[in-house]
Amino acid sequence: MRIGLISSPWFAVPPTAYGGIERVVDTLARGFAAAGEDVLLAAPSDSSCPVPLAPGMRETDSQDLGMSGSEMNHVIRAYEALRGVDVIHDHTLIGPLYAHRPPGVPVATTIHGRLLPEIAEIYRAMSRDTRILGISHDQVHEHPELNVARVIHHGMDLSEVPVGTGKGGYACFVGRMSPDKGALEAVRIAQAAGLPLRLAAKVSEPAELEYFHDVVEPVLGPDDEFVGEIGGPEKYHLMGDAFALLNPIQWPEPFGLVMIEALAAGTPVVATPSGSAPEIVDSGITGYLAPAEELSALLPKAAGLDRAECRRAVSERFSAERMVADHLDFYRELLARRA
Repeated sequence: MRIGLISSPWFAVPPTAYGGIERVVDTLARGFAAAGEDVLLAAPSDSSCPVPLAPGMRETDSQDLGMSGSEMNHVIRAYEALRGVDVIHDHTLIGPLYAHRPPGVPVATTIHGRLLPEIAEIYRAMSRDTRILGISHDQVHEHPELNVARVIHHGMDLSEVPVGTGKGGYACFVGRMSPDKGALEAVRIAQAAGLPLRLAAKVSEPAELEYFHDVVEPVLGPDDEFVGEIGGPEKYHLMGDAFALLNPIQWPEPFGLVMIEALAAGTPVVATPSGSAPEIVDSGITGYLAPAEELSALLPKAAGLDRAECRRAVSERFSAERMVADHLDFYRELLARRA
């Protein structure tokens, strides 16, 4: 198959730090190529994913696109550059609404965010000529009218993540500095449990900076360490040395990549049972799920869970190979329907 992938204009593929969608696109592109498929990637020019960048995408990098806000220009350029492919998988929100898509080429899109009413309306508008994928059952269950074709959980390349020992003596929080992600709750839970916490979080946008300086930073104690935004090997080292990932999310997160990253490092996840968390964490086996006020009592118990079982769960259910195979099967279905 000749597969066209459209990523967002905001971050390179793969991203250097924050960028969950772009990490997923990178994993898919590499996996498709390894499976012998022809892949064209429509992404910012500073992307380093080792597949061909679609012609016409070489002029503008993610910083320029992010500054100009030209998401529509990115989409137009992407669809023009992907003429001649067999199937297009668009990971942007507005792209599938573009009126001048290559005729006769099936287009799929993945819902990466929460289906708020206004967002659901956008997907409802595109559903007449675009096949829609979800990333968790919790994400899509309230909108059966969208006719979501499949739910395909994210996966990751386990070869990049060593299994840690968990001997660092601390719990970790990894994410974005936002009330939704539960950084404040993580600090309070760790303090109530009397355990050290290391926070690695993206703090770059004005709202993130305000939340950190006004809400989170004032409550940090002597056993709490803020290490900033980290990625790649540094992030997996932090997770691997932690006895638990503390993830008290405060919203129905569609899919928590950070949870499967921690499990891949052998680190149990202690989280609130919001959003996709029950689809990822087996409470009592690979972590604990409970309301935030109960997590301080459960956090110390995570150190006794089997780290090999955490890694095994990711290998069986959330590997890159599984995610790639699921997508290829879906693309073949699209092509069969077109024929």
